[in-house]
Amino acid sequence: MSKLLQCKAPFFELKDSNEKYASLNSFKGYWLVLFFYPKDGTPGCTKEACHFRDNYSLIKSMGVSIVGISLDDSASHKKFTAKHNLPFILLSDPQGIVAEAYGALFKFLCIKLAKRHSFIIDPKGLVRKEYRSVNPLTHSNQIIEDLKILQSQK
Repeated sequence: MSKLLQCKAPFFELKDSNEKYASLNSFKGYWLVLFFYPKDGTPGCTKEACHFRDNYSLIKSMGVSIVGISLDDSASHKKFTAKHNLPFILLSDPQGIVAEAYGALFKFLCIKLAKRHSFIIDPKGLVRKEYRSVNPLTHSNQIIEDLKILQSQK
């Protein structure tokens, strides 16, 4: 069992693609899907983001927000969002501090990337589900099914 599961989600406050700050507190009282991904524009990351985009209306109708985080800068996120018409927030974690807090930071020599990990955070700010092995082609469907189960639990 993970040290994050059923615990308070690590706090974050990062810049989005428009250089505006968003924090974990911005989503208090709502369900949140937080997904970390390695790099804007790479094949797997594009597939994952586009599947979230394609399921965005359904996920949003469930009262859930989606936020993506990578170590790319805000300008890169802006291009990636525009190119693929992404309707959700992408946050920039250039030092990898937030990725590290979630156990999603990959470091090799001087290379740092976010690992492809995701978390479902409940309205109280608790991590209710985590994904350490993600298939970019099916992940958003998996998230939807797990949200249905989690939201039906009292």
